[in-house]
Amino acid sequence: MRRGEFMTERVQGAPELALEWHRAGRGAALATVVETWGSAPRRVGAQMVVSGDGQIEGSVSGGCVEGAVMVEALEALEEGKGRLLEFGVSDGDAFAVGLACGGTIRVLVEPVGAVMSEVVLDALVSARAERRPVAYVCDGETGGGLLSEEGFEERFRMDRSGLEEDGRFVAIHNPPLRLVIVGAVHIAQALVPMARVAGFDPILVDPRSAFGSQARFPGETIVEDWPDEALDVIGLDGRTALVLLTHDPKLDDPALHVALRSDVFYIGALGSKRTHASRVARLGEAGFTQDEIARIHGPIGLDIGAAGPSEIAVSILAEMVQLLRKGA
Repeated sequence: MRRGEFMTERVQGAPELALEWHRAGRGAALATVVETWGSAPRRVGAQMVVSGDGQIEGSVSGGCVEGAVMVEALEALEEGKGRLLEFGVSDGDAFAVGLACGGTIRVLVEPVGAVMSEVVLDALVSARAERRPVAYVCDGETGGGLLSEEGFEERFRMDRSGLEEDGRFVAIHNPPLRLVIVGAVHIAQALVPMARVAGFDPILVDPRSAFGSQARFPGETIVEDWPDEALDVIGLDGRTALVLLTHDPKLDDPALHVALRSDVFYIGALGSKRTHASRVARLGEAGFTQDEIARIHGPIGLDIGAAGPSEIAVSILAEMVQLLRKGA
């Protein structure tokens, strides 16, 4: 493994495609949902990209207004100006895309180059590849903005794009969520697919090849290194959750030493109250403060009376999401 190899894999979302198409001479416009009312099909911040030759990727409505957005985007590319579109999603269209009732959305269209600077877009794509949280801040009606890494802490924490009171639109680009699991045990076999469905990219760490095998975890990323060395290579950040399932201090403690000095948003460790008390004592002797140790959720998971690996996995995932969305 090379340091940082897990941090540099480029996602291919709307910004990446917009930059690629623009540089290929095809032209590109980014369309972003900036405001919604009622049962809008997509959340604020959802994006699609339209090329100058009419190719589209992504979605702003679940399918009911994409055609109209494409036409408007092509006209915006010809004019070289941004435009704010408003659509009422009818009850019939809403039902067709799986909703009970309609709603209204506003979509900001920004031609790349003429409105959204290529330099800014390139910096945005780079930040996304490097797993750096960044906000794109622009005029909510005309577009054309700059990047900011500060000043929107609550939006970053809640992963929530939206309009500010002064009319600026803030598009939050957080790194994809990751779940690092130390211990490729039976609970992990249940947790990995659940986490993937919930939007997490799982990475398994276990130096014991008999546990961390492709036979047990087909197609998953498995790192067969000691946890502290593996975590140093993977890189821990504020969009990463760490779950320790080995129940073995030789494996869990080195991982905790790395995690407690990091920005991970969740640390959970398997074990009984007695096991956790012993863990707390060892960490105290290692020089960690009570506030640092208090970041560990142990026993792990919400107390839902879980019995068996699958239910324990549900309790762990629920606790992770609760902390991510509601905070401590």
